Amino acid sequence: METVPLFEVAAPVPAPVVEGEAPESPAPAFEVAVRGLPGPQGSKRHVGNGVMIESSAKVKPWRESVVWTAIAARQKIKGFTKLDEALVADMVFCFDRPKGHMGTGRNAGLVRPSAPLRPDVTPDLSKLVRSTEDALKTAGVYRDDALIVDYGQVGKWYTTDHGLVPGVLDGPGCTIRLWRIERPKAVDG
Repeated sequence: METVPLFEVAAPVPAPVVEGEAPESPAPAFEVAVRGLPGPQGSKRHVGNGVMIESSAKVKPWRESVVWTAIAARQKIKGFTKLDEALVADMVFCFDRPKGHMGTGRNAGLVRPSAPLRPDVTPDLSKLVRSTEDALKTAGVYRDDALIVDYGQVGKWYTTDHGLVPGVLDGPGCTIRLWRIERPKAVDG
């Protein structure tokens, strides 16, 4: 018995290019570049009388940046309706490199060979994703973050990778893309 996939992901996977034809890449259902320092959500601390507050002071300004930027982007899309189906998400979080990663003197502006390739320090990637997903829901981009059933490109990069890695910004922030999952087309035969 042959199995048939129920769904296929409409994500930006480069298709083979046939000479003389333009490559096809489905457009995301929603795309936005948010500027600002990404803030993690998830860790809370007890302040007394049963009150818990976010441990990170960066989460509130980050979520506000995502909400307002996403609302503005959503309003520019003619006829946009809140997404209410299974989605694939890309989230490319961008951070400036610490000054200690950069050379000095004649090597100013160059990354030291001993510097890490990627930001393998806090904040945790999963906590960045959580705060960003919640902010997109608040902005009315989708009904619920439970609609995200898969991820494409999700990670933390340094802004020095701008122009080298798709989605990496030239300053702190995040590139967010959402794709609908589409049913495979019937094959004639």
